[in-house]
Amino acid sequence: MKNTILRKLPKDAFDALSPRLVPVDLPVHYTLVEPRQPIEKIIFLESGLGSLVTRSADGKSVEVRHVGFEGLSGYSTVLGVDHTPNKTFMQAPGHGLAVEVADFRQLIEHRGARELLLRYVHTCELQLAYSVLAAAKYTMYQRLARWLLMCHDRLDGDDLPITHDFLALMLGVRRSGVTEQLHILEGEHAIRSTRGSVRILSRPKLLELAGGSYGVPEREYARLVEGFVYTG
Repeated sequence: MKNTILRKLPKDAFDALSPRLVPVDLPVHYTLVEPRQPIEKIIFLESGLGSLVTRSADGKSVEVRHVGFEGLSGYSTVLGVDHTPNKTFMQAPGHGLAVEVADFRQLIEHRGARELLLRYVHTCELQLAYSVLAAAKYTMYQRLARWLLMCHDRLDGDDLPITHDFLALMLGVRRSGVTEQLHILEGEHAIRSTRGSVRILSRPKLLELAGGSYGVPEREYARLVEGFVYTG
């Protein structure tokens, strides 16, 4: 089992949840959370990459955060929210373990599981905050470096199955504007971009290029979620 949340659950909480987990395939474009519809299932990702996308009333959209094996879909359920205007869907295929919302809510009643899940929600909010910071204060190529690092964190290997359309959604720009930004990172020998894929050549170089836009949410996740130990 690769999902970090499931691995860090208190043993008795996991033992109660485990029989209710159902394996699911998650192909590209699979919808994890439908906007403005009741959230019926929570999916703990084991592999692949999901994108949470927000859309304005006049049709403009941008990706605001990622989810992979470090987390789960429909995290707003932890806060008692039964639906959201945002959509979450798969950008890179994978698989996961699904549980009905009613069973997930029983999990939240466990003190240790609730503490872990609230810590996870906190790191999700930090990721959103740093997306805003990156958009306001960092250059386009720095934002791209940040997003690629975040994808690299959640996908196996250095070859990321990422299309130009996905990159355009991440950056909130036209598809034609993505190529120039990729060329900047290629010129720094940080990546190699091909049709439908980006290969990470130097993660240290990407970290250098991303600067302060990357790192704080990731360190908080390591401290609060990966480092979680229930002592109750």
